[in-house]
Amino acid sequence: MYRRLMSGLCGVALLTAGALAARPGDAGAGIAPTAASRPAAASEARITAAAGASTPFVTVEAETGKLGGGARVRALVPGATAPTKPSLEGEASGYSLVELKSTGDAVTLPNNTGKNANTLVVRASIPDSATGGGINATLDLYVDGVYRQAVALSSQQAWNYRGATTNPDDPHAGGVAYRFYNEFPLWVTGAPIAPGSTVELRKDAANTAAVYDIDSVDLENVGPALTQPADSISVVSNGADPGFRKDSTAAIQNTVNAARSQGKSVWIPPGKYLTNSLAPTPLDFTGVTVRGAGMWYTTLYRKVPANPSDTWRSQILLGTRSTLSDIQIDTNAVWRGIHGTGRSDYGVNTSGTGWVVDRMWTRHTDANWLSGTDGLVENSRTADSYGDGFNVNNGNTPNPDKLGLDITVRNNFARNTGDDSFATYSDAGADGTNGQVSGTKILNNTAVAPWWANGIRVAGGKNIEVKDNLVNSVSSDSAMDVGVFGDTGRPLESATITGNVLRGGGGWNGTKQGVRISSPSTTSQFPTAYSNVTMSDNILTGALRAGLFIDRAYVNVTLTNNTIDRPAEQGLWVNSGVTGTGKFTGNTVRNLFPGQVAQQNDSPSTFKITG
Repeated sequence: MYRRLMSGLCGVALLTAGALAARPGDAGAGIAPTAASRPAAASEARITAAAGASTPFVTVEAETGKLGGGARVRALVPGATAPTKPSLEGEASGYSLVELKSTGDAVTLPNNTGKNANTLVVRASIPDSATGGGINATLDLYVDGVYRQAVALSSQQAWNYRGATTNPDDPHAGGVAYRFYNEFPLWVTGAPIAPGSTVELRKDAANTAAVYDIDSVDLENVGPALTQPADSISVVSNGADPGFRKDSTAAIQNTVNAARSQGKSVWIPPGKYLTNSLAPTPLDFTGVTVRGAGMWYTTLYRKVPANPSDTWRSQILLGTRSTLSDIQIDTNAVWRGIHGTGRSDYGVNTSGTGWVVDRMWTRHTDANWLSGTDGLVENSRTADSYGDGFNVNNGNTPNPDKLGLDITVRNNFARNTGDDSFATYSDAGADGTNGQVSGTKILNNTAVAPWWANGIRVAGGKNIEVKDNLVNSVSSDSAMDVGVFGDTGRPLESATITGNVLRGGGGWNGTKQGVRISSPSTTSQFPTAYSNVTMSDNILTGALRAGLFIDRAYVNVTLTNNTIDRPAEQGLWVNSGVTGTGKFTGNTVRNLFPGQVAQQNDSPSTFKITG
């Protein structure tokens, strides 16, 4: 397993070049104390090494490669004016990409993983069609300078238009373009790419897209397919088709039902299984262990009709004592809208007690919607989603099977999500009868380049723990948002946020900051409730506006040994109208741009800072 360590914003050079020390007098309470007074703190190197998911693949950022022909790097420059609209640079990991526009343009990347790579995931963008709906095109792949294969790319599941008056795929309906990228997994033709070899992506004459914007490439050595476990029932024995020719929905559900009654597990062999039935209920795996042959080998593919009925769903239900592992779930969805014309739906929807998701890869789904009690999601991936990556919640209902208690989300990887990459959300409901989400643990996850919302969202709850996560390059909102959601959102009674590395944030969706801490609004069911937050040993770096922003209206926050590095604007900013307390000890703000201050408290009479 490889620890996936993302390079700095726009590469290490851009992150560190021209660093400016904070001016004397800029530091406020709890900012940049002397070494003698500073409490014991985890080293930055140790925090950085521990943050994020441990994955079997290694990502190489395109901008770190060798450019050929007229290829060029496009990037957001740290400290420049914050973006006011979506852009290819803003949605790229590291806020940087390589553009291939003319025949012969290329980028070459090394395999420095120390292992063979028999698969790649190319994250790239090609243009939309003139009328919307996307195009298909290839890009040529060379290994050590020798042509190996054509990589099939598409924009059919990219390029939505925010605010379009007809549908989100219409470029001529007044909307603003976003969701530019998609991921393209592929098996390498021929011999695996050896350690020390190079991977080159080149625009040749046969590659017909007007431009190719390359963000990154994942290299992975995928092992052999898993074999059928003992005492399991194969879905193929009940008529499921691994060749993707006929619908397998009923066959899979019949196998699950049989396994449940016989006390056995379900086996889904290697293959791609079509699930496009218009059955009135989705696949329900409650009470059964369902295993595939591996996320590169077994795929459940939802081919949703263009106009499904209002009640039809394509999600997978997991209830009490369910386990789902070693599987990929993909869909033909083209925009967000649960069971609507965009064809998206949840990846998995959990409830009950003691469910487990392990080594699952969801692509082009809506959120993985996680409620219930004592649930666990680990070692999983999500990409190109139309909703949250992984959302822990109480189902927005008082249902005792959907309480949202003690759910753990750990060691998962999310990239290009259409809402928060990782979230915990406690909703009281219109009548205030939904219980408080409690005990959520968001641990050692990696969030990369969500095209909408935040890297991590803490929205209400108690005893929330967010630890050792990595967030890199948020397009529209904040690297982390801590507070409540909506007028029915329950207060944030207690959250502990420790050891996270949060890069970027402060995107184009209004005035966002690197990290935001807030409380309920005046129209909330809980207008005077305090948000109670403890943050320690976090690294906040490269925010596109303020590094840490404390906003409306009742906040008690303890900040200990945090580092805010190179924010474009203030290091720590307390907005006007905030009431509460700030206990700040051992924090450092550094590398400020000219004219910026380490700490700005615009509520000095109501928000008291000590430390």
